[in-house]
Amino acid sequence: MMKKLTAAIATASTLGFANMAHAETFETAIGEIDASMTATLASDYIWRGQSQTNGAGAVQASLDFAHESGVFLGAWGSNVADEDFGGASIELDYYVGYGGAITEDISYAVSWNTYTFPQGIDAVDEWIAHVDAYGFSGGVKYAYEPQSALYTYIGYGFELPYDIGLGLHYGRTDTKDPIGASSDEDYADWAVTLGKTMLGIDWALMYSDTNLGNECTAIYVDSDSCDSNVTLSASKSF
Repeated sequence: MMKKLTAAIATASTLGFANMAHAETFETAIGEIDASMTATLASDYIWRGQSQTNGAGAVQASLDFAHESGVFLGAWGSNVADEDFGGASIELDYYVGYGGAITEDISYAVSWNTYTFPQGIDAVDEWIAHVDAYGFSGGVKYAYEPQSALYTYIGYGFELPYDIGLGLHYGRTDTKDPIGASSDEDYADWAVTLGKTMLGIDWALMYSDTNLGNECTAIYVDSDSCDSNVTLSASKSF
């Protein structure tokens, strides 16, 4: 039950390359709690197909707790490009939610997330609903503050020979009231990721792209382009 729960949380939270696969379980007076800390080094910070560091590297970290009841909470942080975030050089995200397993093959999670940018742009608040079933995953993210935006996504993951994982992702952003724009922003992003654990480190190689081309106008940031990206990351959980 807890293994399925932490898997659902990892996907439903803000975590990109980090996960709770190596969570430690502790017995407490209020029941079992899974705890995980993860550090990640990545060649880029990709958000919905767009670089949040203008193509530079990213240092990321997370801290997560999941109670056996299904309640979870956590925090995640990364460096970002200050010129795109109103002077903020750090993104700090916080989330709380509830998740569980319906069967051995089906799990779910719902959460409330807030994305903050100290000394930069306003925080963004978002609700997330996520489901995993038989290797497929999908969900909805609804941002309501400071603007209304809907993000829907679907993915599929399976194992290749030599313990290599392959993940496929497709998402679509629909911004109902974009700030500083006269029309709705609607675009798609997709990604293919290969992952493998070696020497106690989770390695991931991701190819991502969007259909924005050179007209890259992000919902929360302004970027010069949304060209395709190849991103390498290394994560270590404690």
